[in-house]
Amino acid sequence: MTGHQELRCEIYPFGSLSPVRFVVICSFYQNKYLLSYHSSHQSWETQGGHIEVGESPEEAAQRELYEESGVKDAELIPVCDYYAYDSEGSANGRVYRAIINQLGEIPPSEMSRIKAFDVFPENLTYPLVTPVLFAEAKKEIHSDYER
Repeated sequence: MTGHQELRCEIYPFGSLSPVRFVVICSFYQNKYLLSYHSSHQSWETQGGHIEVGESPEEAAQRELYEESGVKDAELIPVCDYYAYDSEGSANGRVYRAIINQLGEIPPSEMSRIKAFDVFPENLTYPLVTPVLFAEAKKEIHSDYER
């Protein structure tokens, strides 16, 4: 999909969509949103990407989190599934929340840097999706505290 500005999503209970092709990690560091800067898009985005052949969604989430942020020390928690669509097509994915304990050095990739934000920056790669997925991840944080 190339129409990032128009990409939208619908939320589903975790594990309800199958198969899933992508994972998205909504990362939190010191109660802030941790985003990665995509060099070619010149915009901020969550960590995530394709699930490789033979890889579980959770394994993909751990791999993508490291590859796109350098983070090795994080608690990864299931959040929801999503269906993303735009004029170019559609795909299913799975969302995880990462509570980052310690930042690492970002390995060479399409991501050039990471940054923690109190509010979302204006130049998001997926402006209609990122806030929706983080809102779901935040709901899960609040429900964890209520248990």
